[in-house]
Formats: sequence, C-alpha cells, structure tokens
Amino acid sequence: MFFDWGIGMQELLQAFPVSVHMQGIVNTVGPLDVIDVLIVAVIIYKIYGLLKDTRAITLLKGLLMLLVLTVVCNFLELHVIHWVLQKSVTFLFVALPIVFQPELRRALERLGQGRFLGPIIYLNDEEADKMVAELTDAVTAMSKTKTGALIAIEREIGLNDIAASGIPIDAIVTSALLQNVFVTKTPLHDGAAIIRGKRLIAAGCLLPLTDNRRLSTELGTRHRAAIGLSEQSDALIIVVSEETGTISIAENGRIRRRLNADDLKEIIRPIFTEQKASFKFKDMLQNWGKKK
Repeated sequence: MFFDWGIGMQELLQAFPVSVHMQGIVNTVGPLDVIDVLIVAVIIYKIYGLLKDTRAITLLKGLLMLLVLTVVCNFLELHVIHWVLQKSVTFLFVALPIVFQPELRRALERLGQGRFLGPIIYLNDEEADKMVAELTDAVTAMSKTKTGALIAIEREIGLNDIAASGIPIDAIVTSALLQNVFVTKTPLHDGAAIIRGKRLIAAGCLLPLTDNRRLSTELGTRHRAAIGLSEQSDALIIVVSEETGTISIAENGRIRRRLNADDLKEIIRPIFTEQKASFKFKDMLQNWGKKK
C-alpha cells in the first residue's frame, strides 16, 4: 500500500493549524522536495564532519561572524563599517580555497574514490580482532623497549602517494613484522609504515610535517609528521616515542598522548569494522517491515 502524499499533508495541516499562506507553501511540497532536502542535509553533515576538530572550523566560525556583523551593520545603516566588512568578506571568499586547502583536498579525494558517503570495505569480526591484537602487541612491545615507531592506518582517503615514497612490503600485518620493521638503526626505522586493511603495504615512508606552531616543544619529528599526515588525510597515525616510549595517536590534526593498551584497542578497532551504531538504510527498511 503506497502512501498518499496529498491526503497525508491535509491530515497534517488539520492536526497543526497554520496560516493560509503557509498552507499554500506546504501544499507545494512533494516527495522529491523532501528527498532533495535530505540529500542536502547529508552533504552538509559530511562537510561538517570533514571540518570538525580541525583548524578550519575556527576559521569558518570567524567567517560566519563577519557575515552576521555585515547584515547587522547594513540593518543599522552603519555605511562605513558595512562597506569595510563587505569588502573583507569578499576577500575572504576569494581566499577560501587557500585557507581550506587540506579539507577541500580531503573532500575531493573521497569523492573521486567514490567514498564520500562512507567507507566501503571492512574486515569481518575475526579478522578485525586479530588485527587489533597484532597491532596492540607490537605497539606495546615497542613502547616497553622505547623503540620509535610511526604507523599510519589508511581509512577512506588513499595513501598511495605516501606509500610510493617508501619501500613496498605488501604482507599480512603481524606483531613480529611490525617490530622487525622498526628495529633501531635499520633502513626502515625512521620512516612510517602504511597499513591498508590487514596488510602492511609499505614501510620507510616519508610523511608531511605539520605547520602548526602551537604544538608543544616536547613533540619530536615523528609526532609532527603524524599530525601533518592527519591534517591532510583521514588516516589514524600511531606514534611510539623513542625517548619516553609514550604511545600517541594523531587524528584530524590533533594528537592524543600517553595511551595504554586498552585505550589503543578502543580507538583502532572501529577502523577495521563497520560501526554497529551508525545509521544504515537497510536497517531502516527492516524495522519498517517489522512495523507493518
């Protein structure tokens, strides 16, 4: 039985009385209009997800504040201030592609890979548990011996350009393999290891350093390289300090330090498995079928 949109809207209008003008507007809304709005809402949500927890969100808030001030000054007829703000906003819109370059690059890469709406491939639960165990064992072992390590886990944005700067490996990830890669004074020790799914695709890779000048002076080159890659991609980067053995994770331009094994497992496991709490269209259809 199909839903009669016209009858449904009439019942809705009777339940919630509105003005005649508003009724005319509501009557013009069709199913395609609702779908159109939902698609735009999803796109805006995804864009917010790209900007969330990055320096760009602060810049965006500043731009919105300027727009609000411009409207207020125009309403109050403060012509000089309005002219200055208007010119400033125009200049900022021209500068947006430069200011938001990392975020724009991330969005375009997702779109180009067909992954803008989310990840495509996950490991099954058994493979994910094994990956988490191998990674955790390797990282905690290197932490105890103060062996410096830099491990980047690929998500939706491909890291082929980063992997090309190192030595191809293409092997199943194991704790022993990762520990062997980062043995001190070996050719691959100072670079980063790149993990895609359950495979180590390359090691000894070069990562871009962050330009953030507000970072603590305690952070060395490994930590700055991890933050730099996290600013340009959605990868999660694990760092083991060679000086202190501290375990850190860089993500979305930020770094979390002094993690233990349990913290590490909790953070990295969702990367390899589909989020059970995430919204899935097929679940919605199943629930709708049960209600019928």
